[in-house]
Amino acid sequence: MTPAVHLDGITKRFPGVVANDNVDLRVEEGSVHALLGENGAGKTTLMNVLYGLYQPTEGTVRVNGEPRSFASPSDAIDIGIGMIHQHFMLVDPMTIAENVVLGNEPRKYGGLLIDRERARKEVLELSDKYGFNVDPDARIEEVSVGVQQRVEILKALYRGAEILILDEPTAVLTPQEVEELFEVFDELTSQGKTIIFITHKLGEAMHAADDITILRNGKNVGSLDAKGVTREDLAQRMVGREVLMEPQVTPQEPGEVTLDVSHLHVEDTRGVEAVSDVSFSVRSGEIFGIAGVDGNGQSELVEAITGLTNPTDGDITYRGRQLESMTRRERIDSGIAYVPEDRHERGMVMPFNLVQNGILGSQHTSEFAPSGRINWETAGAHATEIIEEYDVRPPTAEATAESLSGGNQQKFIVGREFDRDPELVVATHPTRGVDIGAMEFIHERIQELRANGKAILLISSKLEEVQGLSDRLAVMHEGEFSGIVDPSSVTEEQIGLLMAGESISGGENAALREEDVA
Repeated sequence: MTPAVHLDGITKRFPGVVANDNVDLRVEEGSVHALLGENGAGKTTLMNVLYGLYQPTEGTVRVNGEPRSFASPSDAIDIGIGMIHQHFMLVDPMTIAENVVLGNEPRKYGGLLIDRERARKEVLELSDKYGFNVDPDARIEEVSVGVQQRVEILKALYRGAEILILDEPTAVLTPQEVEELFEVFDELTSQGKTIIFITHKLGEAMHAADDITILRNGKNVGSLDAKGVTREDLAQRMVGREVLMEPQVTPQEPGEVTLDVSHLHVEDTRGVEAVSDVSFSVRSGEIFGIAGVDGNGQSELVEAITGLTNPTDGDITYRGRQLESMTRRERIDSGIAYVPEDRHERGMVMPFNLVQNGILGSQHTSEFAPSGRINWETAGAHATEIIEEYDVRPPTAEATAESLSGGNQQKFIVGREFDRDPELVVATHPTRGVDIGAMEFIHERIQELRANGKAILLISSKLEEVQGLSDRLAVMHEGEFSGIVDPSSVTEEQIGLLMAGESISGGENAALREEDVA
C-alpha cells in the first residue's frame, strides 16, 4: 500500500547544525502517526520540510507516492497538506468563521464583496461534518484554547487538507481538552484524513497514535507500532539511556516556616474574586504542592505571592516580613525565584538573546553590574553555564529567545531561576513543554533545592508530578482549597474528586485541618 507520506533520506543542514540526518519516515493513509523526541531532536524541522517552510538539503519528499518539491507552504497546501503550529495564528477580535476563511473568503457581486453568510454556512457545515461543535459567530478572544485549536484545524480542512500536521498540539490544553482533541483525531481518520502530530509526551503518543517514529539528535532511532511499546522503551530510545520515570523523594524533616499565607483573597483582572480565604505555609526543606484544573485561582494566588498583583485581603509573610511592602525587585533580591506560568509574557523577552534573558531581574546586582554598568562578559558566561547544565538547544548564548522551541525556552527559564540560589522557589508548571529527559533533570534539581533547605511552592497541572514530588499537597477548586493531603497516602481518584470540589473519605485526608495549613 502506498503511504500518504514518505520522507526518504531527508537531511536538513543549517550553519553549524545538522537538524535532520538522513531521516526516513513513512505515514500510512488514514492513520495517526506520532513523531516523538526530545526538545531539539529535529521533529519540527522535519515537518517544516514536509510543509514547505524549509527545503531539504538532501532527500526526497513523496506524497501519495508522487515525488514533491515545495517552494513554500502554499505548494504544500495546494496538494492537501495543512500544518497547525504550536502557537496559533488567529486574529482575536474576528469571529471563528472569519478566521477560518481568512485569505480564501467566498465572494459575491462579481467578487466585490465578501459573502459573510456563505462563509458562516460553510464553516458551520464543516464543523458539523467533523463533530467540532464550534459557534461560527463566536470571537476568538471569547473562546477557550481548545476551541481555538479546533479553529486552526478547521482552517486547514477548509483549504482542502487531507494530511494534517500538528506541532505539540496538547502543550496548552487541559486534560479534558486533550481527550477531546484525540476524539477529533478519531473522527478525522474515520473520514480518511491522515494525521501526524509532534510530541514529547510518551503517554499521549501511546494513547492516540497508530504508529510512532522516534527522533534523537536529528536521526530516526525507531519506527514502532504504538500498540506494542512500553513507556520505558520509548523513553530509552528518546534519550539514549535509561530514564527514571517517577520522581523518587527521600523523606526529610522540614525546618522553619519560610512562606506563610493567611486568609488570602485575590481578585482577577475582571474584579471577580479568584482566591477566597486561602491559608497555608511552606517550610524550608519542604515542597508544598498545589494541584487543580487550570483556572481555579492558581494563577492569581501565585501573582499575589510574586508581586504581580495585590491581594484584596489577607496576609503574606516571607521569612517574617510582610510581602505586600516589598517591590518585585526586592522580592527577587531577598531570595524569591519564580518560574512563571506563561514563559512568553512573564519569563523572557522574546527578541532578546539568552545572554540578556539570563540576567533578567538581576541586571542591577553586583554580580553582573559591579560598577553600575553590565559586564557582558560575565553575563555571557552565566548564560553559557545555564545552556550547558540544562542542555538548551541550540547551544549558543547569542540565540534569541524567540528562536528556541517552547521546551528549550522553559529549560532556560528554570535554569536561570534555580541558579539565583533562592530561599523560596515559586515554580508554576516547571516542566511544561519539556521532554522526558529534561523533566527528569528538572525534578532532580527541585529535589536538590529541597535537600539544601530551600522552600518550594510547586503548582502543576500534571498530577503525577505534583503528587510525586510534594511533601504536602493542596487541591484547589474555585479559588479555595478543597483539601490538603498527604500525597503518599491518597489516590489519584481521591485527588480527582477534590479537584472537582467533592469531599473524600479516608480519615485524616478527608478534610482541611488547621495543623495541615500551619
